Amino acid sequence: MGFTEEFELLTRACYPLLYIATAEEERLEASIINCAKRLGNRTIYIWDFVDGYQDNPNNQGIGKRNPLQALEFIEKLPPQLGGIFILRDFQRFLEDISISRKLRNLARLLKAQPKNIVLISPQIMIPADLAEVLTVVDFPLPLSSEIKKEIEQLLLAIGQTLDDRLLDELVRSAQGLSLERIRRVLTRCIATQGRLEAEDVELILEEKRQSIRQTQILDFYPATEQISDIGGLDNLKDWLLRRGAAFTEKARTYGLPNPRGLLLVGVQGTGKSLTAKAIAHHWHLPLLRLDVGRLFSSLVGESESRARQMISLAEALAPCILWIDEIDKAFAGAEGRGDSGTTSRVFGTFINWLAEKKSPVFVVATANNVQSLPAEMLRKGRFDEIFFVGLPNGIEREAIFNVHLSRLRPHSLRDYDLKRLAYETPDFSGAEIEQILIEAMHIAFSQNREFTTDDILEAASQMVPLARTAQEQIEFLQHWAASGKARLASREGLLGDRMERQSN
Repeated sequence: MGFTEEFELLTRACYPLLYIATAEEERLEASIINCAKRLGNRTIYIWDFVDGYQDNPNNQGIGKRNPLQALEFIEKLPPQLGGIFILRDFQRFLEDISISRKLRNLARLLKAQPKNIVLISPQIMIPADLAEVLTVVDFPLPLSSEIKKEIEQLLLAIGQTLDDRLLDELVRSAQGLSLERIRRVLTRCIATQGRLEAEDVELILEEKRQSIRQTQILDFYPATEQISDIGGLDNLKDWLLRRGAAFTEKARTYGLPNPRGLLLVGVQGTGKSLTAKAIAHHWHLPLLRLDVGRLFSSLVGESESRARQMISLAEALAPCILWIDEIDKAFAGAEGRGDSGTTSRVFGTFINWLAEKKSPVFVVATANNVQSLPAEMLRKGRFDEIFFVGLPNGIEREAIFNVHLSRLRPHSLRDYDLKRLAYETPDFSGAEIEQILIEAMHIAFSQNREFTTDDILEAASQMVPLARTAQEQIEFLQHWAASGKARLASREGLLGDRMERQSN
């Protein structure tokens, strides 16, 4: 259900107090005015702290610098008179006991009247005593059709035409921005060169990065890593390569649904996060990183609102990759946390979206501790596939050494004994291999010479890998995956090195 349908339904159902969090005040008010015209029996009243009511000369200035008077004005109107009362920035006064009490009184009174109070705020700020009477309504970012209409109007104003390909590219690059930001960046482009050009896409993307940073929920993450930068994980890479064209219109015509996502479970430092970045680069899709901890707030209703905002923003930017790192830490024990059910509600919002989403948002979630994941997260239908990413076997370690040394010493790669390095580093993860290479470089640099295979082996002998310090946890993960709970990211067995050594 879109905003227009939901808003009209709530007004007809006599929901007295509506709370809408958005920075797009002008666009929201225009949408509410259109809704009021369709309803036919609602007059629009608009109030702000500086000017009071501004809807018509008879009410001009009422409630100016007096929010309580603004509410008393609503109370004194005839019961049969229909109206929608838009109160701007009213969240700043909700902690005042007189305002809070008056709103609760009005909530009772207006249930039987064709009146609705709409509080507009840039963010959710609801005191506990108003949580039961205020209904939060989501106002999504502009749809692609709205953005296209805005760009076409601007092109008409400057007398320019664009081919359909460039127009679609501009629309796609602007998705996820507010209409005001879109107007601002397009005006900047026109002021620079007098018209819109293909190069302006990069300016729009930079505006998008800035906008996403300001939400403080998602990060627009640069993805430069390639599939070839991942050593091993052949099953996982094959799976990804087969889906490289799955977001195209050709795939939709063929009958394929949009890919849903991946859950990567496994040992720390084995390339799960690197995989998320490589997917975005290989598929040429924007990478959004979600820090789940940012969703949670102490204010009533704000955590749930942030979760919905995250979903709305990700869908507005689709097709895209949504990367959620260490999701197990965010939702561990979601049912039993003593936070009045906030974590459970946020988790419920997120898990329902995973199951029902139709938009081309490919979710890549990583987890180290599968035991702490809620059972609902592992159920089929949330993700396309669950992969186990274990410790690299000998062949994969050789490939990892090759990736790093090709980057560090591309001209002297042959000087390193990769097979020996792989053999002498059992139970080392990819991240630990990278660290021993850095340590080997320090050893050689301090002696003013080039680092060698022996330096790398010396560095490895000084490091205790996680596989030994957290042996029980890693063995649990390996046996969990071996029991068929997840698909193996590597073609070789989970315990390949150990089995080889035991057989010898």
